Amino acid sequence: MASSSLLAPFRIRSFRFQYPADLLTSWGSEMETLILGWYILAETGSVLLLTLFGSLQYFGTLVAPVFGMAGDRLGHRAVLCAMRASYAALALLLMVLAYTAVLRPLHVFVIAALAGLVRPSDLAMRSALVADTMPADRFVSAMGASRTTSDSARTVGSLAGAGLFAALGLGTAYAAITGFYIGGFLLTLGVGTARNTVNLVARNSLWRDLREGLAYLWDTPSSLAALWLAFLVNLTAYPLTSGLLPYIARDIYHVDQTGLGTLIASFAFGSLMGSVLIGIIGRSIRPARMMIVFAIAWYAMLLVFVRVNDPTSGSLTLIGAGLAQSLSLVPMSALLLHGAGAYRGRVMGMRMLAIYGLPIGLLGAGALIDRIGFAPTATLYCTVGIAITLLIALRWRAALWPLHAPANAR
Repeated sequence: MASSSLLAPFRIRSFRFQYPADLLTSWGSEMETLILGWYILAETGSVLLLTLFGSLQYFGTLVAPVFGMAGDRLGHRAVLCAMRASYAALALLLMVLAYTAVLRPLHVFVIAALAGLVRPSDLAMRSALVADTMPADRFVSAMGASRTTSDSARTVGSLAGAGLFAALGLGTAYAAITGFYIGGFLLTLGVGTARNTVNLVARNSLWRDLREGLAYLWDTPSSLAALWLAFLVNLTAYPLTSGLLPYIARDIYHVDQTGLGTLIASFAFGSLMGSVLIGIIGRSIRPARMMIVFAIAWYAMLLVFVRVNDPTSGSLTLIGAGLAQSLSLVPMSALLLHGAGAYRGRVMGMRMLAIYGLPIGLLGAGALIDRIGFAPTATLYCTVGIAITLLIALRWRAALWPLHAPANAR
């Protein structure tokens, strides 16, 4: 039964195209983030510039609701195809700069800013596309299976990116990244369209579409709580396992880019385990309860991670943190998309807007680390995160905790 639940989404033809398309795109993205993060740190030696680079990749969260509206109007597949074509073009440009030996940190910052306008909305569009094409009885399992694309990319893609960069250089590594992006774009062309298409083009203005999406979220307490929690974990949890990992690898654990790849892969492996588990037990989970409980568990594992001082212990702790992260965020996505109907693109666009907490958290962490050190900064972030998570659970308790609440529907 478990195997059947996990594999059930693949009986849908569209998902058989979307899964490898998302996988290739995620591999390219994870390799790119690791390689360029290490390049910036090696060329500049500045943790502040490293956090600035990480922040630029999420600049586009500010316009994510616009991508959501475009997806609702033009079709999520069409928007996703256009986005993935832009990744391939930017990667090709950076590959040429690397092969011609004219690449400089300024070029990386500019390209990261351009990619950052688009990339944060990729997860929103792929999630909305799963909801468009998947029958309701397979939806949660499909969300878990879909999440394994990004989790496996962080596990294998980070190691592959580090190995290619160390062995063959930046240009060859970027040739592989460009190939992944092109493959992801071509496979996305084969994905199906919405099962129930809603024509918004003739009905509403853009601003009215946005207002309707905001009104839906405001009038749905569980969705509003999920958005606040999404902003919180991006502000206080994700910086410790994303943009700051190159600093932790080099200055705390004193390892090279291969060691950095191992740390990234450890967190991703735990997340992959969680996604597979969600795919297996998808029909029996209580989304809102899981979202809250495992968010707290995520912070608890990060507090342990802060206190260990060797890469092996750090990797083991990151596996636990990744597992908790996945068991919190996959139910969150299912909660937001369940019942959203014609608002799916806009809801996920607002969900991506919450990711803007990550660049804010990264920049704040970079400044605090220079003043008080890494361990006190990370402890402060986790403590604040746990406290506010409990406040969110208390404020919206009636919508999040009772078993009969719609947010906990199986």
